[in-house]
This record gives sequence, structure tokens and C-alpha cells, in this order.
Amino acid sequence: MELNNLTPAAGSVKTAKRIGRGAGSGLGGTSTRGHKGAKSRSGYSKKIGFEGGQMPIQRRLPKYGFKNINRVEYKAINLSTLQTLAESKNLEKIGLEELLAAGFIHKSMLVKILGNGQLTAKLTVEANAFSKAAEEAITAAGGTVVKL
Repeated sequence: MELNNLTPAAGSVKTAKRIGRGAGSGLGGTSTRGHKGAKSRSGYSKKIGFEGGQMPIQRRLPKYGFKNINRVEYKAINLSTLQTLAESKNLEKIGLEELLAAGFIHKSMLVKILGNGQLTAKLTVEANAFSKAAEEAITAAGGTVVKL
């Protein structure tokens, strides 16, 4: 066997349809596009959700719900997370910078501390908001709460 007598497997290579190359080719005339209509024209592209002129489902179904433009989104961080962070990094103060460095938040996020988990470390915790349970647990452990 030489490089010059290698051939692809039988049936693996097909010749491309050469559309619009005259009537004798069998693919001239309408060039496999049928007669008239938008699909036969150049530049046609079907819109997303187009249902052949039928009223699309996103317009048939009613709109519902309400988006409050004044909603304030907080990133929830639990006490258990603060405890593991304080133990692993040997911290006494946890603020937004420490949470950002640990990868828990992005710089534009607001943080709310929630009371899920146990806190034994004496910490100074800085955040935008605290739940009542979290505030009580931090002070009970001998730490302080700083609202930003």
C-alpha cells in the first residue's frame, strides 16, 4: 500500500449539488427552491418563533407577573460559611473585601448574612444586611456586627 493508492471508504464522499447551473444539470430553473414565496427569494431568513403566519405562541399567551424595579438583591452568606472562612484563613474580621478575595461575591454585590449554621469564632462581620438570627449568633459568640 502506497500513499498514491489510498482512497476514501465507499459511500463516504458525495459530490455537492451544483445548484443553478442550467436546465441540463437537473438543478436549474428554480434551483430546488420551488415556486415563488419568501423561501424562494434571496436574503430570506425565518424569524425566531415564526409559525407560518399563524399568531405566534408568545403573542397568543397572556402576559402575567410583576417585576419590581426597586427590588434590592442580596447575596446570601450563611454563618457556617463565615466559620469555615475564618478557620481556613485565620481571620478575626470578615468584610466584603475578604468575601471578594475568597470568591463568594463579585464587587458590585450587596451581602446579607443569614443565621444558618454554627458560629464559634469571635468575629467582626461587615455586611449590607443581617438577619435577626445571624445578628444574635454573632453577638452571642462575642463578635460585633457592622452594617454598611
